[in-house]
Formats: sequence, structure tokens, C-alpha cells
Amino acid sequence: MVIKIVVLFLVAMGVLAMFGKLRYPGQNRIEAMKCPRCGRYKLGKSSCDCKGKG
Repeated sequence: MVIKIVVLFLVAMGVLAMFGKLRYPGQNRIEAMKCPRCGRYKLGKSSCDCKGKG
């Protein structure tokens, strides 16, 4: 009985791991919205507030 519970737990963890590796459809667009210098999200079309400080 305990072995069955452990096996089911491991299968469930494997399924969750497979779903965790999936990429969301807009992931590239979200990554493009980050500042390459400091990593904060840019709001609007203006440049980041760090201006190279980070």
C-alpha cells in the first residue's frame, strides 16, 4: 500500500515537472520587456530608470 502511494506521488511530480517546462505563448514578448542592464520591467515606451547604474 505504501509503495503504491509513493509511486503515485512520483508520477504526479513527473507530470507537474513536464508542465513546468512548457513555455507560455507570450514568453518571448515578456522577456523583451525587461531592461537588459538591471532586469526590471520597462513600463511604456520610455527607457529604464537605471540608465546603466545597475
